[in-house]
Amino acid sequence: MYAEADLILRAGRVQNFDSVADRAHVVAVRDGRVLAVGGEELMARHRGGATRVLDFPGATVTPGLTDAHAHPVWGAIETGSGLGLAGLSTLDQVLAAVAERTATVVPGGWVTGYDLDPDVFEGEPDGEVFGRRFPGVPVSLMTRDAHALVVSPAAVARAGLTGAETFDDASRIAVGPDGRPTGYVVELQAMDLVFAHYPEVEPARAARYVAEQLHRMAAQGLTGLHALDFTDPSEEVYREIERTADLPLRIRCSPLVPADSTPEVWRETAALQGRGGRRWRVEGVKFMLDGTADNGSAWFEHPDVHGQNHAPLWKDPDAYRRALAYFTSLGVPTATHAIGDRAVRFALDAIEAAGPAAGGPHRIEHLESVPDELLGRFAELGVVASLQPVHGTRMTKADHSDGWSTRIGAERAARGWRTRDLLDHGAVVALGSDWPIGEGDPRAALADAQLRRPVDSPDTAPVQPGQAVTAREAYAGMTRAAAHAAGAGDRLGRIAPGYLADLTVLAADPLDLTPDQQAVNPVLATLVDGRPLLHAAAPAPATAVAHR
Repeated sequence: MYAEADLILRAGRVQNFDSVADRAHVVAVRDGRVLAVGGEELMARHRGGATRVLDFPGATVTPGLTDAHAHPVWGAIETGSGLGLAGLSTLDQVLAAVAERTATVVPGGWVTGYDLDPDVFEGEPDGEVFGRRFPGVPVSLMTRDAHALVVSPAAVARAGLTGAETFDDASRIAVGPDGRPTGYVVELQAMDLVFAHYPEVEPARAARYVAEQLHRMAAQGLTGLHALDFTDPSEEVYREIERTADLPLRIRCSPLVPADSTPEVWRETAALQGRGGRRWRVEGVKFMLDGTADNGSAWFEHPDVHGQNHAPLWKDPDAYRRALAYFTSLGVPTATHAIGDRAVRFALDAIEAAGPAAGGPHRIEHLESVPDELLGRFAELGVVASLQPVHGTRMTKADHSDGWSTRIGAERAARGWRTRDLLDHGAVVALGSDWPIGEGDPRAALADAQLRRPVDSPDTAPVQPGQAVTAREAYAGMTRAAAHAAGAGDRLGRIAPGYLADLTVLAADPLDLTPDQQAVNPVLATLVDGRPLLHAAAPAPATAVAHR
């Protein structure tokens, strides 16, 4: 006697991105899990009177795509309420955009923005230009790496910044020759002093921003993401959304362990583990061992051309070691933001000393510059290499004329985003976007990983084309590898009996398409826990038909 399925998906192909081609084209689902995978015989075996059947002729069913590194809550609030500056490459363009926004702001209100290219400034960013152009208006623009703000004098005054502030970590408020703040605010603890004075976004509006963004992500093919943060109002937002509906994605949250924090803070963060709702859960923790190369706060073996990028964000790196060992002893897996080569080395050493965590593998995030001798250690230690190829393809240039490359030098720039080399050394490579910092559409990000250039800029020269990956490897990075990175490789990332029915239905098999075609491959449906969402790209009802 065969079990009756709640849902049967029938398509042209099931694609697990294995080296052996899948022959199945039917998936039966029961109680949120895959019941069986096969051919037409499943219709007779598992179709009952209450079974729903969805037909997608010619389409391909894949494991649900998971973004291994994103920031859905603060990202959605920032993009929902702030001014987007992506693509603006001159200061005049930025000023024009801010001028247009000021016309809609009530007297005394803030102009906040994101995606500011710091290269629009000559030298270190300075907020004085906004004071001259918009006197009395508090302007606060987040740089595109989200690790700094450029703020106007009015914002400096509103936040009460003096330039004499001290921080537990390597955050700083830049000052000029006169000792007064210039308006350049670097790293999170300093930025928080400004954020505290932003106009409040009420919880209902914040939840609406987040829900809308999550639905956009689902329509692009995602069924899950790893949120590498869990700050206010994350829990309130997730619970508000789930009060009336289901989240369209499965979300794994990893709260930040602040730099140079105390054991008391570690215990409070550990107590969050397991907190969650129907489709979100706190699992793992995140460390930021260094900052970003663009702001001079990354930790490289040697300083950059400005004499910066040579120190960790943790003033006491041994405290990071102790914190990592503490969470490992509790079975809590860790994810460490490490951009500079020295930070990557230090993180690997600390992980080796701490040993594995019972709850899942340790991870290192971003991996912007990795020297040869460290490549093999990821597989040796079982550490997941989590990186975002879109940062390399969209924030750097092949000729190394961009700010990131010129600042750290050609030798270190040539070691950037070594996806191919890490795979060849046996590492598990999980791919993400770092949204809203990077391109959030997984289809574009996966195409970029194969092209090593923006898929929508065919005339752009590829950045380190030797680091390109195949379509199969790219999609594995957002399916099997992402599941492994979450310690969920036994229940996610594959279409197989017993696995959770988190699935993506694409109009065509990505392995049959060029990267350019993959980027516009229509998403017909996504499923989380076996519950389908049909998207606008789905064919007419005659093709995607629900039967009873």
